[in-house]
Amino acid sequence: MDIVWVAAGALMTPDFKVLLSRRPFGKNLAGFWEYPGGKIERGETPQDALCRELQEELNIIVDPAALKPLTFASFRYERFHLVMPLFVCRSWQGRPVGAEGQEIDFVHAETVGLDTQRYPMPPADGELSDSIRAWVKQQQQK
Repeated sequence: MDIVWVAAGALMTPDFKVLLSRRPFGKNLAGFWEYPGGKIERGETPQDALCRELQEELNIIVDPAALKPLTFASFRYERFHLVMPLFVCRSWQGRPVGAEGQEIDFVHAETVGLDTQRYPMPPADGELSDSIRAWVKQQQQK
């Protein structure tokens, strides 16, 4: 079974909203909401891959130093095994837009992953949401 490495980002606003991106129709897992990111290419660090993907997908510039590792998902899909490090990003340049035609939305991080009717997520992304909610709770208590 192939192992696919993907880097994902939790773009977090000062009021703790996190950006979700909806997978376009015609792609695998179409219609599901996910944390933006993409495959790590040969020779790339996860941070470099995420910065590249965020520029391609959302038309924003992110400094790799702004990416703070939070957790990772390791999930077996039918045809491959996904390993996905998740980084929190609190600062970027530009205004995020669905540069590839995908829908985006900022969701209250305290509820991310819980509203499965409005924001259904692929299993691996759903697993990451628990860590995001715990991180936000910790940040709010500081």
